[in-house]
Amino acid sequence: MDNYLQADETPIRYLDPDVKGKSQQGYLWVYSRPKADVLFEWRTSRARAGPEEFLKNFRGKLQTDGYGAYESLAKARGGDLILVGCWAHVRRGFHEALAETKLAAWFVGQIGQLYAVEKKLREQKAGPALRQAMLTWQWQPVLNRLHRAMELTRRKTLPQGLLGQAIDYTLKRWEALNQFITDGILEIDNNKIENSIRPSALGKRNWLFVGHPEAGERSAVIYTRLGSCRRHGINPFDYLKDLFTRLPAAKITQIKQFMPSAWAKAGGNLPAEENLP
Repeated sequence: MDNYLQADETPIRYLDPDVKGKSQQGYLWVYSRPKADVLFEWRTSRARAGPEEFLKNFRGKLQTDGYGAYESLAKARGGDLILVGCWAHVRRGFHEALAETKLAAWFVGQIGQLYAVEKKLREQKAGPALRQAMLTWQWQPVLNRLHRAMELTRRKTLPQGLLGQAIDYTLKRWEALNQFITDGILEIDNNKIENSIRPSALGKRNWLFVGHPEAGERSAVIYTRLGSCRRHGINPFDYLKDLFTRLPAAKITQIKQFMPSAWAKAGGNLPAEENLP
C-alpha cells in the first residue's frame, strides 16, 4: 500500500495578531493509508501548494473528493500521481437530489449495488486479487448502466438542478471513479479519512478557533497522535501516559516504537475506528 494514499482537508479558524478584529481561515490537511497512522498537517491556506509540497516525493494513487486542488496537482504531475474517486461523495449528491426528483432514486439504487458488493467482499475478508476479480465482474455492468443513464438523463436535466449537478460531478470524475476495478487494494470511498477528521470538527464547536497561526502546527501534531490512536483502537490516555513517561529517556533509534501503529500491539480498550459511532 506504499503507493496508495487518502487525503482530505477541513477548515479551522485561527487568530492572526497582524489582522485585528476577525479570525482567519486555516486548514488541517489529512493524509493516511487505510489501517495505517493518520497525519494532520496545518496550513493557513487551501491552495494547491499544501498537497503539492507534502506529496512531492509520493508516486502512486491518491484518493480524494472532488476538490480542484488535487485535480490540478494530478494534471501537473502527469502519470506519476493518479486520482482515485470517492463513491460516497457521488452517492451523497444523488441522495440530495431525491428532494428534487424521483429520477435520482434509480441512481441511488445502482450505487447501492456497488456498495453491496463491497460489503460482501469485506465480510469475506477478500484479498486484493479476489477483490479486483470480483469488482471487475460485478461492478462493470453496473458502471456501464450508470454511465449510459447519466449521459441520457443529462440531456433532459437542468445543469443547475441537484440531479444535474450530481451527474456532472460524477461524469467529470468518471475515470477516477473507475480505478476500483483496476486495483484490489483501493477503498470504495474516503470515509475512513473523513472519520479521522470528525473529532476536529466536533472539537472546534467547543474551542471555536486556534489562537495563533503557529498554534495550528501544534494542533496538527496532537490530532495526528489522537487520530492514529482512534484508527488503531487504542486508548489515547494509556498511549499518552506511556509516551510522556518513556520518551524523555528514549534514544533516537527507538522513536518508531512510539508511533501508534507500533504501540497498538500493546492493546487498549477502544474498538477499532470502523466500529466507533
